[in-house]
Amino acid sequence: MTDDINISVVVPLYNEEESLPELTDWISRVMQKHGFTYEIILVDDGSTDGSWDIVRELSANNKHIKGVSFNRNFGKSAALNTGFKKALGQVVISMDADLQDSPDEIPALHEMIANDGYDMVSGWKKKRHDPISKTIPSRFFNYITRKISGINLHDFNCGLKAYKNRVIQDIQVYGEMHRYIPVIAKWNGYAKIGEKVVEHRARKYGQTKFGLERFINGFLDLLSIMFVSRFRKKPMHFFGTFGTLSFLAGFAITVWVIGDKMYRLHYQLPVRDIVDQPLFFLALVALIVGVQLFLTGFLAEMMASKSNSVNEYLVADQVGFE
Repeated sequence: MTDDINISVVVPLYNEEESLPELTDWISRVMQKHGFTYEIILVDDGSTDGSWDIVRELSANNKHIKGVSFNRNFGKSAALNTGFKKALGQVVISMDADLQDSPDEIPALHEMIANDGYDMVSGWKKKRHDPISKTIPSRFFNYITRKISGINLHDFNCGLKAYKNRVIQDIQVYGEMHRYIPVIAKWNGYAKIGEKVVEHRARKYGQTKFGLERFINGFLDLLSIMFVSRFRKKPMHFFGTFGTLSFLAGFAITVWVIGDKMYRLHYQLPVRDIVDQPLFFLALVALIVGVQLFLTGFLAEMMASKSNSVNEYLVADQVGFE
């Protein structure tokens, strides 16, 4: 991090050639008006239009603009993660490239991080310019995320967020986890998370890159991040617990079945073969599942202890960086 840079603005983009000149001009005007030193990091996530040519041109004409281009589309999380690792500002702002996020919100977000002591601040698009097919599912998943994560935010998926630099340096955003950066931050010890109502503008150029399938993927990603956050460094606590319960249940049923047969033989009562009893097969399955869960836990522990890898994305080109 460099003390000379107050704010880094990280903008992931995919096929947004029309909006980029207007967006960067707007950000620059806001920064100059408030006297911020800044950098704008545009991360081209494998665009198939002329977005990267626009980024190169913008960077050549403005020393504050830097660009990174992926050699293919890796997704928004990969773009954010790469931009975060290159950010030098004391405060880092993430925003979308489609002009639906307003750069005029940047000074207030910076104030909340720099002076109010928040680790991160998430935007809340209280009034949205989206069809009901997006707003209703979004409200549902935000509600579920609040209940599961314990983080009282209204809009986890808002692209406009602000962070202390150390927060984004300490977290890894991968897969489709950009929706749950507040959850990742909390599980990494950054619990002072705020929220600010922000303007949500109607889309001016192009069309949305996300379909309804993102809500299904979003729910699965939430389950994944909650599991990984809780058990990443102690997978045996999860697999071992369920393995123990399953094995003990199978063992108890086995003892009962054998004891029942011995009791009936002793008192000369009618006796069924053990293999004719459904409980025998239930016990067998429970024992096998218990052993498998234990082995899974041991393997996961070995992998967790050996794994220090960080997701790497193939950068095809970049401009503006030393």
